[in-house]
Amino acid sequence: MNRRYKWLLIVWSAFALYHPSAQAAEHRVLACVGGKVYPSPTAAPIQDAALLVEDGKISAVAAGTGFKLPAPAKVLDCKGKAIVAGFWNSHVHFETGWHGAKDAPADKLEAHMQEMLTRWGFTTVWDLGSEPGNTLALRKRVEADEVPGPHILMAGDIFPENGHPVYLPPEMELPEAANAAEATLMAQGYLSMGLDGIKLFTGAYMGNKPVVNMGTEIVKAAVDVAHAQGKPVFTHPQNRVGVDNALAGGVDILAHTIPSEGSYTAEELARMKQQRTALIPTLTLWTTVVSDPAVQDQLVQAGVNELKAYFSEGGTILFGTDVGFTTKYDTTQEFEFMGRAMGWKDVLASLTTNPAEYFRAPSKGRMEKGTDADFVVLDGDPAADVRNFAKVAYTIRGGKVIYSAK
Repeated sequence: MNRRYKWLLIVWSAFALYHPSAQAAEHRVLACVGGKVYPSPTAAPIQDAALLVEDGKISAVAAGTGFKLPAPAKVLDCKGKAIVAGFWNSHVHFETGWHGAKDAPADKLEAHMQEMLTRWGFTTVWDLGSEPGNTLALRKRVEADEVPGPHILMAGDIFPENGHPVYLPPEMELPEAANAAEATLMAQGYLSMGLDGIKLFTGAYMGNKPVVNMGTEIVKAAVDVAHAQGKPVFTHPQNRVGVDNALAGGVDILAHTIPSEGSYTAEELARMKQQRTALIPTLTLWTTVVSDPAVQDQLVQAGVNELKAYFSEGGTILFGTDVGFTTKYDTTQEFEFMGRAMGWKDVLASLTTNPAEYFRAPSKGRMEKGTDADFVVLDGDPAADVRNFAKVAYTIRGGKVIYSAK
């Protein structure tokens, strides 16, 4: 059997086994008192605030004791802390350490989830490539409250023909599309099984051999399928050709910068802005792909320059780290690098309002009455130091504490 179609059978089987179902929510009341609330990146902060959560939604937020706390309520003392909307990580992978998620002990999964995601404030994540059936099983357990974790959105990967990246195990079977018809079939399969988007490897790194790029006609075929269902398409570009083919094919999000190229061209920046293409910088990634510190610095600075160039053009920036592929879970360095190109409020936007607006999630991204009670309590004020975004005291999703530093 052709391995591309064997892969599709696996996809359909995973859908039948692990399609998630809705879960009923219990009545819950949570109050956070004494903190400094940043309702959004552009709104004035609320000092000494009282924040009330009921049934997974923010029911009130006001300065001082602007309302009477209902009883019983779980109360978090947030004096001296900053409170912001829950963070999105728009580029993660449930790969290493996540196998067997359907039957793995819940406490083991929770510990790994904390190490990788919830202790860093993430309440929504985009998985941009993993074994679909396994991650669907993990998502089902998270939504059933078996495993405290973020809301998981998933994109299915499509690679170019003979584009098996050297950093992936050679025995790993990958969905490679040789033509537009195959890309169409693969994209349809992913979306039919309940995934939320598509990721295209428009450039596959082959080590000492030339990069294998995906042709524009293949890109466009997958994009057409996704856009017909209102779903986004991400791309992993490895070089300028990968970026240009992705843009020509209508891809929505660049999942990385391309520091090996040094910069985007004026034409690329203009087209990105015209098409409202979003950019995920993943700057810390460049410290993990080479061992020479000098080369690391060069790659990071080139990525910072590309981020700054597009941000200065008014481009949409989404926070993402590629964790799960890398094991550098600590987000401090990513915030430091991004801070070289943009202000702390803009970094906050990349974590909150930008993804909420870009991915059409109006109930997320802001600290307002009626929005989802997804928020982060920080031990340091990010207005004083952008690295304070990594100093997480509590992560709350849907009114539930899914991580506590205590």
